[in-house]
Amino acid sequence: MKQILLAIALLLMPITASAADYVVGEGDGLDIAVWGVKELTFSVKVRPDGKITVPGLGDVPASGQTPSELQASLSVKLKQLVKNPIVTVTVREITNSKIYIFGGGVKAGVYDLSRRTTLLQFLCTVSEVKTADLKKSYLLRNGKKIKEDFYKLFISGETDDDVVLEPGDSLFMPLLMDKNVYVLGAVNLPKAIEYRDGMTVMEAVIEAGGFTKFASLNDIQIRRKESGKEISIAVRAKEIMQGGNMDQNVKLKPGDYIIVKESLF
Repeated sequence: MKQILLAIALLLMPITASAADYVVGEGDGLDIAVWGVKELTFSVKVRPDGKITVPGLGDVPASGQTPSELQASLSVKLKQLVKNPIVTVTVREITNSKIYIFGGGVKAGVYDLSRRTTLLQFLCTVSEVKTADLKKSYLLRNGKKIKEDFYKLFISGETDDDVVLEPGDSLFMPLLMDKNVYVLGAVNLPKAIEYRDGMTVMEAVIEAGGFTKFASLNDIQIRRKESGKEISIAVRAKEIMQGGNMDQNVKLKPGDYIIVKESLF
């Protein structure tokens, strides 16, 4: 609950996008004004070739520059027409700030970033995030992985690792193949249980109704797949219940099978 409240607070926190942070791109709408010169105050859209048309100057490159850089460039060029021009450039419409999400764990799509947005803030808007394998997710930028494993950020609240998203970023979020653990054998209610972070073998047994009177408390196996191979972990529940040996209360992983065998006597 603490992590969820933290995520919501971060999502709602007001963030102002600095003009220096944004890079103008094709399709963006700009408002350009030269103080005191009505003819040089106009709105324009950046063309697919990355240029805009400025009265008296003709075509001027705009794409790839921040508003302040474009402002400085226009100030120099407009000295041909106006003595000491005071130029302002405002981004009126953003169409170039897109990120991409794919991988099967969430619905694939293209999203517009209308303001400065961090990875955590964006994940808070993705409704299908619970079906994604956060530990195997990663952020691609210019073809390189710049962040892997979203689990600590989104679930554990380790926000020091949060990053600001940039136009063109891609999020790969694969499907969480199995988010259940399975309790079978000598328990009262054999069942599949939705995995929770930190869940232990005894918690799973209790949710499955506890041991039957025929259960062999020192003959429990956890079957787990790791790196494509199946491993078996022995658990001696009697040592937990009678001796307080909590080392035997093994933490589970999604997809684990807990098999409680019956006693022969």
